[in-house]
Amino acid sequence: MKNDLQAAIPDFLKGHDDKPVGAFFAPGRVNLIGDHTDYNGGLVFPAALTMGTYLTVYERSDHFSCGFVSENEPAHFHLRGEELLHRHHSWVDYPLGVLKEFSDRGYNVLGYEFHYRGDLPIGAALSSSASIEVVTAFALNELCGRPFTLLELVKMAQHAENDFVGMNCGIMDQFASGFGKLNHAIALDCNTLQYEWVPLEMAGLKFVIANTNKKRGLVDSAYNQRRSECQQALELLKTRTDIQCLCQLTNEQFDELSPGLLDGKVFQRAHHTIREHQRVREAVGALKQGQMGRFGALMNESHDSLRDDYEVTCPELDFLAMEARGYDGVLGSRMTGAGFGGCTVTLMQEQQVDAFIHDLGERYFQHFGIRADFYVADIGDGARKV
Repeated sequence: MKNDLQAAIPDFLKGHDDKPVGAFFAPGRVNLIGDHTDYNGGLVFPAALTMGTYLTVYERSDHFSCGFVSENEPAHFHLRGEELLHRHHSWVDYPLGVLKEFSDRGYNVLGYEFHYRGDLPIGAALSSSASIEVVTAFALNELCGRPFTLLELVKMAQHAENDFVGMNCGIMDQFASGFGKLNHAIALDCNTLQYEWVPLEMAGLKFVIANTNKKRGLVDSAYNQRRSECQQALELLKTRTDIQCLCQLTNEQFDELSPGLLDGKVFQRAHHTIREHQRVREAVGALKQGQMGRFGALMNESHDSLRDDYEVTCPELDFLAMEARGYDGVLGSRMTGAGFGGCTVTLMQEQQVDAFIHDLGERYFQHFGIRADFYVADIGDGARKV
């Protein structure tokens, strides 16, 4: 891995010294349960993957421009001055948003070449964009003398995606990429940012990620619409109770307050959000107590709610999740991430994994004519220098 990180691409890395000034890594994440609760002030339960984004930074011979290279994307950028302040509607917007966060705080970000390489599937709901943002923030922080805490970097990365890229995401993805811990998941309260690392004591079990390979662009999807519908629900509920976010309500409080106030899609979105928040609480407790069967059942409930109430699944996700439940050794299966495509995550017995991947993969191909990619999820540490 070290040799790969330090390898230059001669055609695109002109103008920098031969020696890199630093190499960094930030992981993607899989959310085990708790989707679309983060921006509603609720609990999520992600874990950092061992897959992610590697960044090698070189110093350019000039000090008034920046270069951006990715081994995974065909477009490469050499940007000067005002060009760094505008969106280019490409992958480069993710690091550019982070550079702007540092520049707005008075730090010089010019004179560097940023060389990215990732092993996360793009657009698969495993937070490839957040890993790019976090690794860029982590690298710039090192280059600027570490003026910011890890939490500040995570917030800056989220703000870059919200404000610069235009994706109105919550903080879960960036937080998991920054704060991930080997063989632990993170129980994160997105309202207070209090968190707890929970050991993943799998005892013969594995999480298997299945990528539908149905690409989706979240900025152009119904993601922002769902968030707007949740905001509508919140504003209506605030006329009857003093809350700042949906997930401050219990299931019982919501059932008492919502009749005659919420209906249609607005009711459905709030119904999922509040019950999903409670499912995360129960799932964390089940994992701590080693009740893996209960954890799997909650994963199933989560997917069904995301399909029926939040309407963010798709035929490909539903096929993989629902069919998975019929296999020997499977405890639970659900979509993970924002939806509209991307991945499922399945909790299952390790000895059944190979047969599961082969058979479900063939059935998926026969049904959709698309090859799904499967990954046995290894849980790793968060952003770091390598």
